[in-house]
Amino acid sequence: MQSIRTRGRTFTGIVLEARMQSTATVEWPRRKYVQKYERYERKRTRIKAHNPKEIDAKKGDIVKVEECRPISKTKHFTIIEKIGHEKLFEANQEMMEAAKVKQEKEDESA
Repeated sequence: MQSIRTRGRTFTGIVLEARMQSTATVEWPRRKYVQKYERYERKRTRIKAHNPKEIDAKKGDIVKVEECRPISKTKHFTIIEKIGHEKLFEANQEMMEAAKVKQEKEDESA
């Protein structure tokens, strides 16, 4: 097993893409407090993470990522564990794409 020493923060997220060579895009939701409105807003964090061959996370998998040394210009995390698969991940992605197409048609007709 190729060993990259990890240190620092650990997060759990969902793999959005795994098309790049040994790299995956991982996303997790978070809440940010907006002081002006005294409310929370929903945000998301997206990172590029090293996807080792031993783990080989696919699109829709729930994974645990941990911080490590910089591997490339944008990769500072590595996937350390595959937890499971997100139910209805593909259905949610298709609904998002359909909403984009519908929005574009409305913009063209306006």
